[in-house]
Amino acid sequence: MVIKKAYAKINLALDVLYKRCDGYHEVKMVMQSIDLYDTVTLTKKKQGIELVTDRKELPVGASNLAYQAAQLFQETYSISTGVSMILHKKIPMSAGLAGGSADAAAVLKGMNELFELHLSLAELSKLGAQLGSDVPFCLAGGTQLATGRGEQLVELPALPSCYVVLAKPAMDVSTAWVYGHYEPRNVMSHPDIPSLVAALEKQDLSGVIACCGNVLEAVTFSAHPSLVQLKEKMAGFGMLTSLMSGSGPTIFALTSTQETAQALKALLENEAALFVDVTKTVTREKNEYGETFIANKTRQL
Repeated sequence: MVIKKAYAKINLALDVLYKRCDGYHEVKMVMQSIDLYDTVTLTKKKQGIELVTDRKELPVGASNLAYQAAQLFQETYSISTGVSMILHKKIPMSAGLAGGSADAAAVLKGMNELFELHLSLAELSKLGAQLGSDVPFCLAGGTQLATGRGEQLVELPALPSCYVVLAKPAMDVSTAWVYGHYEPRNVMSHPDIPSLVAALEKQDLSGVIACCGNVLEAVTFSAHPSLVQLKEKMAGFGMLTSLMSGSGPTIFALTSTQETAQALKALLENEAALFVDVTKTVTREKNEYGETFIANKTRQL
């Protein structure tokens, strides 16, 4: 049996450069892992793929990315032995937090360990890119510069530790719809990603905050104006910044103090139909064998 954690992400910066010939958008992003995660438990079975989850609204067949990841792994490496997977969800669905991609990444890592193939991160990332643009990041984790359609990664210095307040309204937003309705002329400002990277290298948190931004807010906010008020409310509560993650609708806010984070959570929990959580940023670390992993520190929140 193998148990893997599937960490959610937020976007410190998201810029869309242009639409490519293959239909995807060329993007430039700074992505950050946070200590909110699903858990995937994998065990061998005689044959086939079985997926069980604690979320009844989540499909458990071939339309599920975790299922697809197991199937792709089996097919690529000619594995005839089956796998049974139990997925415990904590990351909200359709939230802009890469929950499905994180689950797929955890399955790829779990299959690699369960069947003792000893594949490298680069090999797993090549598989992951076939499943979705965010899967390679979810495999790598930490703080990363992502380009291409999001699958080309450069590891960045870790973001100075922050508390993260997440707020997701009871609405779902289609990533495909948001990108399909993106119009550059509607974007008032773009994140300054080169300066953000330079600030990370200096471990200058205020410099990082000054350069954050997400051009997809122009699309999602136009369709859901209530998100503008949510973002402004969170920013006005003494937080360092507030921003939409991915294509939304989750709004996150960063602060250096636990007290501020918990006070904002208490305020937001009075709002109707909001998923609210306080978590922290997490980093990539290396063990004694030089293997990278997401730091798993006790949450005291």
